[in-house]
Amino acid sequence: MSAQLGGQPIFILKEGGNRTRGRDAQSMNIAAAKAVAGAVRSTLGPKGMDKMLVDTIGDVVITNDGVTILKEMDIEHPAAKMMVEIAKTQDDEVGDGTTTAVIIAGELLKKAEELLEMDIHPTVITLGYRQAAEKAQELLKTIAIDVKAKDTAILAKIAGTAMTGKNAESSKDKLCDLIVRAITLVADADGTVDTENVKVEKRVGGSIDESEIIEGMIIDKERVHPGMPKSVKNAKILLLNAAVEYKKTEVDAEISITSPDQLQMFLDEEERMIKDIVEKIKASGANVLFCQKGIDDIAQHYLSKAGIFATRRVKKSDMEKLARATGAALISSIDAISADELGIAGIVEERKVGGEEMIFVEKCKNPKAVSIIIKGGTDHVVDELGRALEDALRVVACVVEDKKVVAGGGAPEVELSLRLREYAATQGGRIQLAIEAFAGALEIIPRTLAENAGLDPIDELVELRAAHEKGHKTYGLDVFDGKAVDMWEAGVVEPLRVKTQAISSAAEAAVMILRIDDVIASAKSAGPSPEEMAAMGGGMGGMGGMPPGMM
Repeated sequence: MSAQLGGQPIFILKEGGNRTRGRDAQSMNIAAAKAVAGAVRSTLGPKGMDKMLVDTIGDVVITNDGVTILKEMDIEHPAAKMMVEIAKTQDDEVGDGTTTAVIIAGELLKKAEELLEMDIHPTVITLGYRQAAEKAQELLKTIAIDVKAKDTAILAKIAGTAMTGKNAESSKDKLCDLIVRAITLVADADGTVDTENVKVEKRVGGSIDESEIIEGMIIDKERVHPGMPKSVKNAKILLLNAAVEYKKTEVDAEISITSPDQLQMFLDEEERMIKDIVEKIKASGANVLFCQKGIDDIAQHYLSKAGIFATRRVKKSDMEKLARATGAALISSIDAISADELGIAGIVEERKVGGEEMIFVEKCKNPKAVSIIIKGGTDHVVDELGRALEDALRVVACVVEDKKVVAGGGAPEVELSLRLREYAATQGGRIQLAIEAFAGALEIIPRTLAENAGLDPIDELVELRAAHEKGHKTYGLDVFDGKAVDMWEAGVVEPLRVKTQAISSAAEAAVMILRIDDVIASAKSAGPSPEEMAAMGGGMGGMGGMPPGMM
């Protein structure tokens, strides 16, 4: 890139840098964003297809989860990366609707391109899109349906909608029950739900039907000593964040031993210290010990003799979940061990699952943290099931918190499209065209659902519009029968937050991409040439002996 000054070129960018301006820059960015939306479009809906992604080292991921596809794709273009950000935001905020958000953003840009061709200024388009997005949020609140957080039938339908089309159909009812049970157990008194408190353990072997919920925790560990009991009933659980070993001095100290007797006394004292720690644990009444740090070999022996079930190096996150599940307190000092700090579980047992030993902490009184074991025939099946389960857990948690849902199957999008067109007519001017474009873009969802199901998108869209014009707000597309039906009656429901977040993040990303009229790309820096390396080596006398790979 250079500028002219009195016939003399002035170089502003490094050689190899390039700059794209005006309509070219917009076209390039829009094309990249549309390509990303096109990549995930075929995965939408119950009849969406899956993608197989192979990374540089040959690992395979098979999924139809929008955010997983986009994370796994090695995307280079900066505008395309912004589309990936939409999916990530949607995933962080809601957990589902990632494909929807990306497809709407792609369609908003496609419609904007048509307006740019008509010489409508990007600022006018972005202003219209912002107005339309705000109005859409208002309208969504009017079409949302209130539900009770304890209405398990609705929660199961929400989970079912989130998992449809994600390889979980065969055992959908069973998995939905597990999800609703898990979320209702871990929900706090104030109505908030942290899905981190539902631990999902994936195991290859067996079938999906064998998946189960543990009202307590599963820890991927085994007891530290074979002499310990394999199973402890009426467990009194101690959670210790301190090492069960002799105390080392905090400062550097040297002990001078001059005779074998002194050495023996030193070793005996070490052993006595460890024995005292075990006695403290035993005196508290604990018969199960989960230790976040290490347990000395001698301590293992004494714990085993005391009949205490112990495991070490338990992850911090697992310790916190155990505390929520059993009611135990996390203790950071050996001196603080007391009977009041212990947690309770009906049974703590070591069992083999899928060829590996795991510890089950079950039959907790009021577990605020639970575990779900999911099983399947292959790694890929179990991984995809895990992703479907995570999505479903998140959306059920959203409904428990917000207590608002909307019908699925493209119903909200068609309703919004209709209402936004009415709103556009009240605005007039060029902004009206931008709002109408936004309204038209929302119809990409029912259109894509129809295309993925092998139906005629135009016929289906006409039927849906007609139903909504008659006042049927909850009518969406039944992809199995190819008809417009009442999605609320059919049990296809989604959290309101899925739609509000998808529309707002799609509109924001589209506006940001449209406002870019200049792309200045620096030249990619290559490594130094061999001659430059030699010169560097020559100029660094003291480092002349270093091998070239160290430079």
